[in-house]
Amino acid sequence: MLSSAALPDPQPSATAPADRYAVLGNPVAHSRSPWIHARFAELTGQALSYGKQLCPLDGFTATLADLRRQGYRGCNVTVPFKFEAFAAATDTSERARLAQACNTLVLDGDRVWGDNTDGVGLVADITLNAGVPLQGQRVLLLGAGGAAAGVLGPLLAQRPRALVVSNRTMAKADALVATHATHAKLHECELTSQSQQALECVFDVIINATASSLDGGEVPVPASVLRPGALAVDMMYGPAAQPFLDWAAHHGAQGRDGLGMLVEQAAAAFELWRGVRPPSAQVLADLAALLARPAAH
Repeated sequence: MLSSAALPDPQPSATAPADRYAVLGNPVAHSRSPWIHARFAELTGQALSYGKQLCPLDGFTATLADLRRQGYRGCNVTVPFKFEAFAAATDTSERARLAQACNTLVLDGDRVWGDNTDGVGLVADITLNAGVPLQGQRVLLLGAGGAAAGVLGPLLAQRPRALVVSNRTMAKADALVATHATHAKLHECELTSQSQQALECVFDVIINATASSLDGGEVPVPASVLRPGALAVDMMYGPAAQPFLDWAAHHGAQGRDGLGMLVEQAAAAFELWRGVRPPSAQVLADLAALLARPAAH
């Protein structure tokens, strides 16, 4: 989820000593998480500081250990370290175990609690912010990597009628379906995998969890999979998501980028850390307004 627009920092909301948090990634300079969490803290009266930590590609374990020595209370983890974060956790939530990946860590002495809030963030944005129910719908999930793994469990928990995982490499799609088969059965959802070239069904909701937006590639499926008026969500936001949104609009679908997911997954992490649910809808509106402003010259 990338954007290049500069944002002003919200002002600190409390004078008490601030607990420290950070987002770890590579790259990480683009991250809007510090702004989002500063705004959450401002609106909830929580005393915290939140920064960015560029992590060497071979240095996740050492970076995390250094944050723990410095007394950090938690961190978010972005690409490409979500699988390493899962391995580093001493205990994990059910949804993190299902995804085998973590995007949120709680640091508490010798304990590292791992969770994955990507899926609940995506579901909240679709069902609450976009107002589109998932129950009883036909859902297409494009991709079978870490991003798709992080959201599949919560999507299934919404009890769609059918969910298809489609990926360029069918073996990865098949593997992801296999790890979620029990979860799908529990929620009475027909979960299958199909190749991108063989898709014939029409879907109510399409979610792009592939790297095609980042790579500037074409949408990897034909427009025939879109039901008229379908919701087409790209998990990226900003310029990277625009070609997918244009494709959706051109073919009569409702396009939506990943900005809402970004804020909602952050809200779930904030609540896990602080025990307070921030007003995510307000922060999403604030962030969207800031990103829409012309850059100052």
